[in-house]
Amino acid sequence: MSQTLKKRSGGNGSSSGKKSSTYSSNIEFDDDKKDEFDLDSIVAEKEPEYKYLAALTLVTLLAIYTRFTKLATPSKVVFDEVHFGKFASYYLEGTYFFDLHPPFAKLLIAFAGWLMGYNGKFKFDAIGDSYIENSVPYIAYRALSAIQGTVTVPIMFLTMKTLGFSVAACLFSSIIVCFDNAQVTDSRLILLDATLILSVALTMYSYAKFSTFRKQPFSNNWWTWLLATGVSLSCVISTKYVGVFTYLTIGIAVVHELWILLDYKKGLTLQQFAKHFFARLWALIIVPFCIYLYWFYLHFAILNKSGPGDNFMSSEFQETLLESPMAAHSKQVKYFDQIVIKHKDTKGFLHSHKHDYPLRYEDGRVSSNGQQVTCVVQDNGLQDPNNQWEIIPTVENANKNTKVYTNDIVRFRHVGTGGYLLTHDVASPLKATNEEFTVVYDDAAETRYNETLFRLRLNVPGSNPKKGKQRKEIKTLATELKILHVDTMVAMWTHNDELLPEWAFKQQEVSGNKKIQEKENIWSFEAITNLHSADPRAHYVPKEVKTLPFLKKWWELQLLMFHHNNQLSSEHPFATQPNEWPLALSGVSFYNDNVEKKQIFFVGNIFGFWFEVCFLSIYVGLVLADQITRRRNYYILSQKARSRLYNTLGFLFIGWAAHYFPFYLMNRQKFLHHYLPAHLVAALFSGGLVEFVCSNNSARPNGKPPGVNKIKIIAVVSICSTAIVWFFFYFRPITYGDTYLTPEQIQARQWLDIKLHYGK
Repeated sequence: MSQTLKKRSGGNGSSSGKKSSTYSSNIEFDDDKKDEFDLDSIVAEKEPEYKYLAALTLVTLLAIYTRFTKLATPSKVVFDEVHFGKFASYYLEGTYFFDLHPPFAKLLIAFAGWLMGYNGKFKFDAIGDSYIENSVPYIAYRALSAIQGTVTVPIMFLTMKTLGFSVAACLFSSIIVCFDNAQVTDSRLILLDATLILSVALTMYSYAKFSTFRKQPFSNNWWTWLLATGVSLSCVISTKYVGVFTYLTIGIAVVHELWILLDYKKGLTLQQFAKHFFARLWALIIVPFCIYLYWFYLHFAILNKSGPGDNFMSSEFQETLLESPMAAHSKQVKYFDQIVIKHKDTKGFLHSHKHDYPLRYEDGRVSSNGQQVTCVVQDNGLQDPNNQWEIIPTVENANKNTKVYTNDIVRFRHVGTGGYLLTHDVASPLKATNEEFTVVYDDAAETRYNETLFRLRLNVPGSNPKKGKQRKEIKTLATELKILHVDTMVAMWTHNDELLPEWAFKQQEVSGNKKIQEKENIWSFEAITNLHSADPRAHYVPKEVKTLPFLKKWWELQLLMFHHNNQLSSEHPFATQPNEWPLALSGVSFYNDNVEKKQIFFVGNIFGFWFEVCFLSIYVGLVLADQITRRRNYYILSQKARSRLYNTLGFLFIGWAAHYFPFYLMNRQKFLHHYLPAHLVAALFSGGLVEFVCSNNSARPNGKPPGVNKIKIIAVVSICSTAIVWFFFYFRPITYGDTYLTPEQIQARQWLDIKLHYGK
């Protein structure tokens, strides 16, 4: 906290003409008087308004350019768009899902889809899926993020202007974020981060504006900006729970302010102080919490149908959901059921018939000459016995009432011919690297028992492969599976890009794929064909929908969200630790196109990140130097400079620290995008510190004019901004993913620990 300087001999505070040590001895602290954060006392003479307007227009146009350029590229699912695009589809269908993040930003994405008249049919199952082929309004979705990312930049400029900084400082802070590759990448894809970053920026701006009306407590302007701060905080915490760090930032500032108001020298009675306290409690806690609850109310109101999130919730909660059309026709699968197995991508039914593979193929390769196993696409596929397979258990005591679960090991008996499905180490007809599928009978089926065993592995799109090992009831239509061969660990697979010859009636080849993680390996059980009228599953009984109090539903979901957030401790190839973030040592591969050799790599602007670290370090040095010299009775900085150093810059430094250091306490997975809110606040701080070091801050001006040295600040901002802009355009091909780079060009961009595709 800055202190007032006081000349012991009275007078107007002029020196008695002695050297600096004598001058210092004539000054002492008045420990009883502390300055509150008063913008009026620290703001230098402002530059003409037209200069601010011109600079603001410039950075806004630059933000539009960086965010909207090539917005349609790539026209495929990129990285975590698999999650947040999918959630938007569930909202549009009203199908219940579970996610770790609060609903606000996801509802915004769904709203963009609703405005475009989209029905949510596409489920964003895997990175690389085509938007154009599936008629998805992905440009509208991405435009929502781009708009938010664009608005963030001028909001930063206005925040710096409100805090009383010069045009050059405002411009520099804005340029750091405008041309940051990570910020640009995250604000032009279907992700939550653009909403989070904008909400953080609005919070900082609103609180800065509130600070300008501190001398007008409870006025309309005072209330407006205090409530605006609370609403912005609500948007942060309603987007991601890391928003609590923004609450921490504002909370520290509010506690500091209340501590000053509590001082009896301020002349406030306890009743007046209580009025200040409860005003902040209302505007910054109660109102934001009510808004936060409102998004969950909308979440439950929209998602009123049974869906993929059911299994996370209690049975009491599930009873409040309507059955979706899929759930109404979905049946629990049991052993000895006769089922039809359908491939997700090609819509083909697993099929076999009384025809064998030729002993020798056209290319001279030899087959097993066993019974053909293929895939067919046909309208009456459910009635064809050659498409029907009986699930045979491999465990004792299993009977017709025993349910089938994911991760079970089973056998498939072909209903049409009576044999057992088998795959073995024989090359398939079209794919020489894949295994052939066939059907064996009688003694061969017993002697080759291990080769007829298959594991039913749950498919969890876009998630850690370990989640696929969980054990869940298998239902027709609803459960996506990978059918893995136990003996050779290949996945059953089919394709329709090349069909089998006439000897297989030009049907699809079925083979064992060694790349078991590929999304093309997904199957589902389409229907049970041998249900009798006595089986309760044969009759649809409409579900009775019950009610549950909103707060009870919210509390159950809240506990589950916190629990699963804490469970995100497994390793991830692109997870990083907080010590790597400030220097942008590495990044994340968001997308790569193996055909055109293009990629999107998420990494920060290394020059911008390093400049921020330098300025943060300089600030720590300045504070330490000021404290040490003052302990020795040397007062180097003017009172106005110290107020700027400890109040304005101190607030921004604390904001950066509050958004960064808590990640060291977390055991969950951490990624570079977690640093972006801290990066935003550090950008504000960097512009402020550049102005500070380019100003005359001396307690004794010695003839130098007070205020900012314009030549010096323009030079520093120009050099730093040029480096930042150069880096942005140098790494532009891997930010937008629209340009092919040669292996040499890729290798030239593998700075620090950055590992790119196609560098060989």
